[in-house]
Amino acid sequence: MIHPDTQLGFVSPSIGYGVFATKLIPKGTITWVLDKLDQEIDESYILDVGDVYREKLLKYSFRNAQGKYILCWDIARYINHSFDANCILTPYDFVIAARDIHPGEELTEDYGLLNLDEPFDCLPETGSDRVQVTPHDILHFYHEWDQKAVDAIKFFKKVNQPLAKFMNSKFLHKVNAVAAEQDQMDSVVSCYYKRSIIPSSQVNYS
Repeated sequence: MIHPDTQLGFVSPSIGYGVFATKLIPKGTITWVLDKLDQEIDESYILDVGDVYREKLLKYSFRNAQGKYILCWDIARYINHSFDANCILTPYDFVIAARDIHPGEELTEDYGLLNLDEPFDCLPETGSDRVQVTPHDILHFYHEWDQKAVDAIKFFKKVNQPLAKFMNSKFLHKVNAVAAEQDQMDSVVSCYYKRSIIPSSQVNYS
């Protein structure tokens, strides 16, 4: 479920549509949470469903750590990629604002956290020399993303959280302890879907 203070908007002919804030969404706010209406789809279904449906499902879904395809039921599926994303995935089935998101600003995530099936070529971005997202980006950049998540979740209890009631209850104690700096946050590397053996040259654990 996407944050209620958002709307769908046109970005550009090359990008299409995106999700924009209609009000200030402060740093530390849950911007998306996995809820009961989001579909979890097996890979076998994707393979058997037919070309037209498969194309749509692959375009609008992402994979979790178990390899399930997650298809959001609302406009969350239109959130676009950025290497300087203002939202960051956590290991607790929700995404959090990594900085203040101002009215009219587009919500973005780094697709490197979404276990893509194939590399994804991106439009050039000011301040970044990266031009491609790969299925194994979590293994390269998790230290950077962990720090963003840790910095953001410190504000978790200090801001309004309209989506908190939809959080998975099994994470509540952990998230509250992390927000209070009484426990360490789990690494986003736990969100990585381990496929077949990956060539060691593609993995950077440093």
